[in-house]
Amino acid sequence: MIITIAGTPGSGKSTVAKLLAKQLKLKHYSAGDFMREIAKERKISLETLQKQAEHDHGDIDREIDLRTKKLGVAKDNFVIDGRLAWHFIPKSKKIFLDVELATGARRIFLQERSDEHSKEYLEAVNKVKKRIASEQERYKKYYGIEPYNPKHFDFVIDTTERTPEEVVDEIIQWLDHGK
Repeated sequence: MIITIAGTPGSGKSTVAKLLAKQLKLKHYSAGDFMREIAKERKISLETLQKQAEHDHGDIDREIDLRTKKLGVAKDNFVIDGRLAWHFIPKSKKIFLDVELATGARRIFLQERSDEHSKEYLEAVNKVKKRIASEQERYKKYYGIEPYNPKHFDFVIDTTERTPEEVVDEIIQWLDHGK
């Protein structure tokens, strides 16, 4: 079984995917980690890489997508979080995590990822808005898909008022009911 977890920024994709993988005793992968690896390889910040991705005609996005696609072909029994993982691993159980913008921005603001840390909460909200717009534009342009459209997914959950553990419990309930 392959489970792909996508969602809006700050929805808890990585946290939920890691917890779910642990609970199901599956390996965890992250497209976000692929992106951070590329930024590290190039010795630039994640934010700089994201800006480059807006103007590089899809080279960075395709590099991440290729890593995701290869993983889906080569391996089985894992959980991966990434906005387009569902698209590149179509045989997966596709889960979408949604969150209200303000809550997602607050979560990102409170994270200790130095490459995404914002000094001001409003700056964090604006960064999230720009990130969503940038990703929507790029993915529509390169693949003709809308990454945040719930119609692409088997299960959609709003994480705004839920803890990661509650979200994992709901996903496991859904999986246990033969979906």
